[in-house]
Amino acid sequence: MQSLVRITQDEHTEWRFELDHLPAMANAEARAWLDAQFTALDCEPLRPTGKLLLVDKVLVVARDAGARRLDDPEWGPTFARAASATLGRPLVHIDLAAMTVSY
Repeated sequence: MQSLVRITQDEHTEWRFELDHLPAMANAEARAWLDAQFTALDCEPLRPTGKLLLVDKVLVVARDAGARRLDDPEWGPTFARAASATLGRPLVHIDLAAMTVSY
């Protein structure tokens, strides 16, 4: 089964992480990793209520990580593995311009 996380920033900027050849990340490990990144990047919740959905956390971490981290050969694939495991989906598209996630 194909496993891919695709992140688009605009019509010219895209990151594709093929995860088939990488070890799967456990859900608890993925959530802990995203929590740590959310804190390290000083991310803010998307919703004014302060409620933070898992999908929102994935979006905000991807946005706040920026191109430098997404281009990093260690950080980028780790983020993709964590996003896929946290969301429980093998195919994930993160659209940063629209701030949406689709499966």
